[in-house]
Amino acid sequence: MGAFSDVVGSKTSSKKLINLLKGWPSLSLLPTQLLDKASHNVLKNTSIAFPAMCYGPDAGDSRLRRNVASWLTKFYEPSEPVSEERICITGGASQNLACLLQVFTDPVYTRNVWIVAPAYMLSFRIFEDAGFHKKLRAVPEDEEGIDIEYLRREIEKSEAKAQKDNNNTPQFKPQRSWGKAYKHIIYCVPTFSNPSFKTMSLRRREELVYLAREYDALVITDDVYDFLQWPSSVTPKTLSIDKASLPRLVDIDRYLDGGPEREGADGFGNTASNGSFSKICGPGLRTGWCEGSNKLSYGVSQTGSSRSGGSPSQLTACFLAEALETGDLQRFVYDQLQPAYGDRYRRMVQAINTELIPLGVRLPQTDREVVGGYFIWLTLPSPLKGAVLAQRAKDEENVVVAQGEIFQVPGDTEYPGTSFGNDVRICFAWEDEEMLAEGIERLALVIRRMQDEEATGSSKHQVAAAEGDAKDFW
Repeated sequence: MGAFSDVVGSKTSSKKLINLLKGWPSLSLLPTQLLDKASHNVLKNTSIAFPAMCYGPDAGDSRLRRNVASWLTKFYEPSEPVSEERICITGGASQNLACLLQVFTDPVYTRNVWIVAPAYMLSFRIFEDAGFHKKLRAVPEDEEGIDIEYLRREIEKSEAKAQKDNNNTPQFKPQRSWGKAYKHIIYCVPTFSNPSFKTMSLRRREELVYLAREYDALVITDDVYDFLQWPSSVTPKTLSIDKASLPRLVDIDRYLDGGPEREGADGFGNTASNGSFSKICGPGLRTGWCEGSNKLSYGVSQTGSSRSGGSPSQLTACFLAEALETGDLQRFVYDQLQPAYGDRYRRMVQAINTELIPLGVRLPQTDREVVGGYFIWLTLPSPLKGAVLAQRAKDEENVVVAQGEIFQVPGDTEYPGTSFGNDVRICFAWEDEEMLAEGIERLALVIRRMQDEEATGSSKHQVAAAEGDAKDFW
């Protein structure tokens, strides 16, 4: 499978390529003027510019940490302000996922990595690089998000095996005061999930924190879409929302029953929140943040790669600190990004309601008042297959989508709700806005053809795909 950015369209269709696969921000919504102003302000002031161009502190630029903490406090409204000590600047969510695994896991002692499925597919290699390629487990979702009872049953089995194997101490990681090896890792995208589009309910978030504490698990959440939210109504009264509708798991862990400092706890906590500027400012900045307890945040900053060169992305971190301090970035998110992406979402959903729902296509969590992110998850009517639709949509209509199988956790697809052969993911962020409805219309044309062929028994494309002819889609 090649990179998503390498996807090319049909070799035979004369229609313009519509890329509903690529999960990148729209080029028209990149804040180049905002960054030009912020970088100019930083570079003209040598008292800021010289530290910005040198090795940064392990935990990252202090001004960015303070300004991120301030924004998070205003957006999530926790009962106490988010402190600078809870924030560690990172090279983005993916880079920090790798750092968290370096500091807080042991490839033997850590029993499993539990991944909510369907899952962000590019995380799999990060887990594999950390030694967990044989320990990845899929956890299905229901309408509230993670299936907590399934996760509990499977963790109990995992614990029983660990006891049988006498797996009681870390085997490869040295004991360090600023780190620890958790017994389990749980990975999820709780809000506007990539790819399932779901938002985990408050009840499930609380249950997950309780479970993580019970079994010494670290829940790593990619909270990268939280700021990109808007009303779900196709005729909204407001185009942007400047307060989060739900607390993050890291907020719940902070306060629930005494938090990480409760009696008997070790102070690290059981959650780590990955934030990123990639979706709201530009992935090329390679800058994000991690939030957790003070102790966990400090542990992240002590990753060997950070200790060697200081915090990653020091220069761009200083640019972003300036953009936040002036309020320019916050205003950009609320005044431009939320309305623009909301318009794109509404245009696509209206097309889905008109073109796809009558054909039997289903959307998850249709009763939400607030939606957001970049993606929409579509479940096809049986017996249509996502891989076949993806191949035929590309070949016949020059529109590309992501087939559901690529979001399956490798090696764990037997349990119901962990395989996604009847699903596809579509993105409304990258493609030109005026092409979104046409992309859905083209998908509808292909689905109708597939249904007609099923009805007449002439679905030769389904047979070909089953034999592997769709393998070159990527």
